[in-house]
Amino acid sequence: MNPTPRPSGLELLQGELGRQYDDALASFADNRPIAARIAESLHRTRRLLLVGMGASHFANRAVEAAYRAFGIDAAAAVASELLAAPLPDGPRTMIVVSQSGASGEILDLLERRAVGEERFGLTLDGSSRLGKALPCLIGAGGPERAFAATRSLLLTLTLHGAVLSALGLASERVLSVLRTPPRVESDSAYECLADRSTVIVSGRRELQGIAEAGALFLMELARIPAFGMEGGQFRHGPLEALSPAVGVVLLRADDEWAQSVQRLAESCIAAGTAPVVLDASGREPVAGTITMSFPPMAGLDAALGLLPSLQQLLLRVARHRVKQVGEPLWSSKVTGRE
Repeated sequence: MNPTPRPSGLELLQGELGRQYDDALASFADNRPIAARIAESLHRTRRLLLVGMGASHFANRAVEAAYRAFGIDAAAAVASELLAAPLPDGPRTMIVVSQSGASGEILDLLERRAVGEERFGLTLDGSSRLGKALPCLIGAGGPERAFAATRSLLLTLTLHGAVLSALGLASERVLSVLRTPPRVESDSAYECLADRSTVIVSGRRELQGIAEAGALFLMELARIPAFGMEGGQFRHGPLEALSPAVGVVLLRADDEWAQSVQRLAESCIAAGTAPVVLDASGREPVAGTITMSFPPMAGLDAALGLLPSLQQLLLRVARHRVKQVGEPLWSSKVTGRE
């Protein structure tokens, strides 16, 4: 009997993307008790440290602002940075995020003593070291198999959404996006980005982490330089990198920063780069941009709503550039200890 052939990198990516909404809805429903427990901890400590590596860190970055909106002193940190320069001991809630629960830096961090910290985890593998070491939010569907983070990002955001709902966020807004996800595709956006030598992805608030995750996704799959930047940081110097050879993707939500995104788009146009805008602002498209229009969304809703279409757009670009997309040359899915 011939063995079943291993799925290609692209097939694994498409499989993760195809089931992420169902897994996200199941994750939200299944994790209410542990989400409530984490919310109780946050009510006590009023401080939150979100720890991860790679895409997990960027997912944490996407929810910093959402936690701060509830009066929580929230910050996201890279696990390797904390190992090299630990924070002072003190009362706080820590959520350690790793889709595999087995990243080397996460394992090292778990061995460090916790003085005053109330520690929790977030993982897709409840049987992992992280899953066994800490009370964990656990994503449905098991560990992610594809090389670049896709489904794990949506599930991580959803699990944070469960905690935020326990703090008081209207859960129906989150669930509505997951039940009826906005699907927007654009040949023009793909054609604009397909042959650019470099791509910059930019967003603000919750969309800043989505931009950073998108840039990482493109670097991993298309093997080109890509940069994820918070909108204000993009303005402070990196505008000098703009040229017709540089692609720009701007993420725009229905919030007080929508006008700032418009001004940034106008700066890109002036430099000879027509940006692609994933626009959930509900406002008129910025003249001269290539706009993918979404229903008005803000906050975590916008992050959940824009992420899958951004992933599909960037995956299409990567498929154009790399024959065996999703099959890494120098990296591995789970990074071991240094």
